[in-house]
Amino acid sequence: MTGPAQQPYAPPQADQSAWWHPAAASDPWRDPASRAVIETRPVPHAPPPEPLPARTPRTRPALGIVIAVSAVTALIAGTLGAAVGIWATRSGTGDNGFIGAEPQTERDVTSVAGVVEQIMPSVVTVLTADGGNGSGFIVSDDGYVLTNHHVVVGGGTEPADNLQVLFSDGNVTTAEVIGSDPDSDVAVLRIDGDEHPAMVLADSDQVAVGDPVLAVGAPLGLSSTVTEGIVSAIDRPVLTENNNGEVESVMAAIQTDAAINPGNSGGPLTDIAGQVIGINTAIASTAAEGEAGNIGIGFAIPINQAKRIADEIIATGSASHTVLGAELGESELGIGVTLAHVVDGSPAADAGLQDGDVLTSFNGNMVAENTELIALIRKLAPGTVVTVVYERDGQEHSAQVTLEAATD
Repeated sequence: MTGPAQQPYAPPQADQSAWWHPAAASDPWRDPASRAVIETRPVPHAPPPEPLPARTPRTRPALGIVIAVSAVTALIAGTLGAAVGIWATRSGTGDNGFIGAEPQTERDVTSVAGVVEQIMPSVVTVLTADGGNGSGFIVSDDGYVLTNHHVVVGGGTEPADNLQVLFSDGNVTTAEVIGSDPDSDVAVLRIDGDEHPAMVLADSDQVAVGDPVLAVGAPLGLSSTVTEGIVSAIDRPVLTENNNGEVESVMAAIQTDAAINPGNSGGPLTDIAGQVIGINTAIASTAAEGEAGNIGIGFAIPINQAKRIADEIIATGSASHTVLGAELGESELGIGVTLAHVVDGSPAADAGLQDGDVLTSFNGNMVAENTELIALIRKLAPGTVVTVVYERDGQEHSAQVTLEAATD
């Protein structure tokens, strides 16, 4: 997907207070004409306060922070695609000083802060070859890391061989790209060592709408960022596109209102206990093409599906894709999905499905459009037995279908 026409980049002048990533000019996901400025304004001069009688001190606000974000990105959030301006001031006038509260350094592990403290060493920022970034997380003590396929390809079309990863403590190391799968948007990296802090993977099939969640990663290049929200929907059919604007993956995603932005891709979506339920992958946007940011609708690959794909990549270097064995036709809105052609010898044919049958339910989920059915099929592993409900000649029927892996 391409963005709007861009103006030639003019580097900041010597008298400007500005920061710019050295590879930004070659990053296709951001506008080189924008500015990323971090400016700190000094404390304004004020006369010294008059001495006051001793009294019990009280706490007052002492710090105001304004954060402005300008993003240039596509539906798939993965590379560093925005300029960030941060303006921080601290000042005081009048006859009272500002006294801050003592920081709380020990927190209950069951609190959000306690959970974040436990999982943060397992989350990494993946630095892409084009000067952008994504996120990732460690899933085994011997150094396997999960992230997105579109993170390891960066602004190109082929996965890199190696990428740099940044840990929450500031250390940087090289990760080998073990493999990636564009159809599921899952990729596996590996870093040296055998004592890495692995995250706990939850059962994403047990996730329910309304569950509280945390999204961890490096949105807009801001490493070790945490946002909180809830599960907004499950099995949401989502299409994502590659850098050429072609549909690349279809997923039955976990939808969340936890803030997800470019750079969060590949990072973990966890439950409130810090167990991974999904891989943050995409965002929806009402903005014009090439301009997207968080609007409270983000999507994550369910971790059960991602783990299956990752296990296959580690074992064989590639991943299998689950199929029903039928070509889908056009259906009237809300009627179901028409099987235009059932392939001989396929799971659908073996279950007795025929050309022209209209599927209305798949594995307990109502289906009304092709994308919904494809997403639900790809979510499951080959060999899974599902119940389908279909209509034929005005009569409703059901059948058991054993899904298989695609052979091509």
